Amino acid sequence: MAHFNKVPMFSKEIFDDWKIWMQAHLAAQDDDILFVITDGSLKILKPNTAIVVTEGASKMVEKYRGEWTSEDKKKANLDNVIRDILYKTLDKNTFSKIKMCPTAKEIWENLIQICEGNEQTKENKLSVTMQKFENFKMKAGETLSEFDEHFRSLVNELAALRKEHGNREITLK
Repeated sequence: MAHFNKVPMFSKEIFDDWKIWMQAHLAAQDDDILFVITDGSLKILKPNTAIVVTEGASKMVEKYRGEWTSEDKKKANLDNVIRDILYKTLDKNTFSKIKMCPTAKEIWENLIQICEGNEQTKENKLSVTMQKFENFKMKAGETLSEFDEHFRSLVNELAALRKEHGNREITLK
């Protein structure tokens, strides 16, 4: 599992972008990493070879650690790999808030909570951003290119808050 590119450094100010960059970076390390940060550590399984498998019994059971192949060990270690990568991106203040999280999944969820807030916070952010969108106008002396950049930034901010605008609405604005 080679790290081919630079790890994106954490920034609370541009968390939505950082989250996308980090997901892409992690996915480039191993296909199963995104599963680990959303669902938790991978379980290393093998077919259930019990002599009689009763109705409803699992077809797969966990392997004993002594049965693991080198590939199994790499998969089982993904949580540690992710935690290591995440730790290296964080500033001291943010690290102090998540350092007691035992899994990569918990670190990821805590970072989202810290930066995006709870549902009430998200609703408040959405209201403020919607108001900015409704009142958005070209500033005196602003070039068309600068205006477009500010406008796209606002539309992206709304998209990050799960408020999509249709092309017609954006064009009209």
